[in-house]
Amino acid sequence: MMRSSLYGVAAAAGALLLQIAAPAVAQTVLYDKSRISCISRQENVPVEAEFRKFTAQIAFDAAKPETSKVHIEIDVDSFDIGFADFNVEAKGKSWFDVRTFPRATFVSRGIRALGGGRFEARGPLTIKGRTADVAAPFTYKEDAGTAVFEGAFTIKRLQYNIGEGAWRDTDTVADDVQIKFRIVFAARPAVKK
Repeated sequence: MMRSSLYGVAAAAGALLLQIAAPAVAQTVLYDKSRISCISRQENVPVEAEFRKFTAQIAFDAAKPETSKVHIEIDVDSFDIGFADFNVEAKGKSWFDVRTFPRATFVSRGIRALGGGRFEARGPLTIKGRTADVAAPFTYKEDAGTAVFEGAFTIKRLQYNIGEGAWRDTDTVADDVQIKFRIVFAARPAVKK
């Protein structure tokens, strides 16, 4: 009896410590207000596409960004450039090869403040089975009961083997691809009455 009471007290204390240490941002993503897209240049003309399905877990404390964590997983099959034929081509083996590599992931290894509400997350980005470290600068703000993370960074598509064979020609499709993101969370969970 005494042992189970001690376990109960320890569990309650642990839960309280987790609440005290928890970052300010809740884990409810408002997907209807969030977006991840990429902008490439085809024959020097910018072309934007969107990944319509992704999950994001962000535990963030603006006062102690070094304690924060980011984990984003993108359903690559949700790639949408706005034209059905191009979508099919992009999901094929020469480009994303979604049957073999259905997800792209980013997991932060460190987050630091840059000043003025700006931050930078660093960590491995994995696309099409290839991994490279990236630095993703972003802004953070709380607005109308939400927490908004917004930023952009550039990758080299060939580093991830995106565009094989004839598509490796960077005169046709540029190597640089900009990844843009806007991820909106409910900053505080609603209290049921």
